[in-house]
This record gives sequence, C-alpha cells and structure tokens, in this order.
Amino acid sequence: MALPSFQLLRPVSLEAAVDALARCGADAQVVAGGTDLIPSMKQSLFSPRVLVDLKGIRDLDFIRFDPVEGLEMGALTSIAKIVASPAIARHFRVLHEAAKTVASPLLRNMGTLGGNLCLDTRCLYYNQSAFWRNALGYCLKKGSSVCHVAPGGHRCWAVFSGDTAPALLALHARLQLAGPRGAREIPLEEFYVNDGIVRVSKERDELVTAVRVPATSADWDGTYKKLRIRQSIDYPLAGVAAVMRKAADGTCLEARVALTAVNPAPTMVRAAERLVGQRYNAELVEDVASEAIRTGKPLRTSASTPEYRRHMIRVFVRRALQELWRGDSQAVSAPANCP
Repeated sequence: MALPSFQLLRPVSLEAAVDALARCGADAQVVAGGTDLIPSMKQSLFSPRVLVDLKGIRDLDFIRFDPVEGLEMGALTSIAKIVASPAIARHFRVLHEAAKTVASPLLRNMGTLGGNLCLDTRCLYYNQSAFWRNALGYCLKKGSSVCHVAPGGHRCWAVFSGDTAPALLALHARLQLAGPRGAREIPLEEFYVNDGIVRVSKERDELVTAVRVPATSADWDGTYKKLRIRQSIDYPLAGVAAVMRKAADGTCLEARVALTAVNPAPTMVRAAERLVGQRYNAELVEDVASEAIRTGKPLRTSASTPEYRRHMIRVFVRRALQELWRGDSQAVSAPANCP
C-alpha cells in the first residue's frame, strides 16, 4: 500500500494556497496533519496529482478567547492544542471532552481542527485496500453504482466520524472559508451535506480557515459520550455531544444535543428544545433519547451492528442529560463496551 506519485506544494500564505488550488483544479487536494488523507491515499481512495501542504501557513494556527467576542480557532490548530487550552477546558467543556477522545496523543499532535471537521465519510465497504474493493466490485462511493449498505437505493450512506463537529454544532459554531471569490462565514450546521459522497458544501478551491464560537455559548455545562471498540484510538461508532444552561433552581434554560458517526453528516437532535423551561423530568429525558434514535440512522457501515449503535445513542443521550441536568455523573459513568 505505497503512496502514489504526486507533486507537493508548500505555500506560506493563505493567498498562495488559494491560488494553488485554483490553478491545479480537480488534480489538487489539501493536506494539513495528513492523519486521514495519507492512509486513504495508500488505500488508493485518492490519487491527487498535487498535494497542497497547509502547515506553513502560520496565521491559521491560533486559539483566541474573549468573554465578549467568544472563541476563535484557526483551522490549522492541532487537536492537542485544543485539549491543552485552559480557556477551552474552562469555558467550553463539551469541546474539550470531544477533543480528548480523538484518536491517540500522537495523532492529536498531528491532526488539525480543520482536518477533523472535513473528514472523509467512512464505511466498511469503502475504507479497504484496492484489492479488497476490487474483489467486491467496488461501491457507490468509489467506482460502482451499487451501495452495499443499501443496495436498493441510489445514495451513499458512509458516515461522518469526526468528534469535534458535534461539540461545535451544540455550541452554535460558525465556519470561516476563503477562496478565489473571497471569504465567507456560515453556520457549521450548513457546512455538512447528508450524503456520504458530497459530504460538505465547500467548493473544491475553498479552504476552511477558522471556527468561531459565540460568547453566548461559553460556560454551559457540557459532555461528550463516545462509543468505540478500542478506547485508545478508534473512530466513533456513535457519539453524543450535549450542552445545557440551567437556572439556579435547576430549570433548563437552553439545551442542545448533537450526534456523530451515525449519519453521513453530524446532526442536531431538535427534540432537546422540549427541555427548555422544565425542571428535571425522567420522562422528558427519555423522550429526547427516543427522538435521538429517530434522528440517528446507523446502517451497516461499521464492524458493529446498527441495532447496537442505535441502542447506544439512546443510552448516551439519557446519560448525558442526566449528568448535565441533575449532576448525576457517578450514576451514568459506567462504560459501555461494544460487542
């Protein structure tokens, strides 16, 4: 599984990187930490003629927090720096917890926030060697007209498996992009497309440059629950990010829940809005947990069964809301192992 031949460009400014992408067109792909792209290239999932290495653009590596302006992070900020940031740990607990679960310490040192948000979607029938895929006859996402997950359909169900995206969705983050037509900013939720092939609403010659989290999302209680086979390194089989803001008497003022690794896009659970104005109520928690398994639609895209992943979404939403709403952390911290 050797890397294909390619030309490596190393721009040192955002303008030069955008220009390189515009000149090279469909032949180019960007690389930052390379923790997702390089293994995929070895599997012949991608064979770009040109790689545009962004690591030299120092201006995209930063973390800034202001109580009035909120949090801003450059796209080239490593996951390790997010974990180590005192401001993020103190004011944005859900993001801190999610970042801690990304892969391993070595991969967190290399992997970037922008890369984690732009991960390619994953599937049991796609993320294999070229020999394996050829023996199967390929799949809808790569070289065939058949999706082996849902053979009767015409849609790719490969799942998005990033950990930071659901946390940032729950925090109402916004994404900054730059391209030949200028800069723009969009809600992170609008960035994702619920299709395993299309993935994101970003032009090929655009770059993610930064993420902004509003000051109004600071200091919420938050937690992230992740299901994976190996606790040390694996992508999530299901992930739940939850945040809540409460009054002194325990009344829920605002609540948000987001899912990852069960759909082609990270997804908000709208039923969490039903908790607003309520005191802790087990039936309400169960109502949101039940709605979450209707929002998340895991199929046979991983080594675990859809039934188990769906069940664990419900368990994780229940645990997260119990922990945030009534501080029941000890009662809900028991690990859930994947069979």
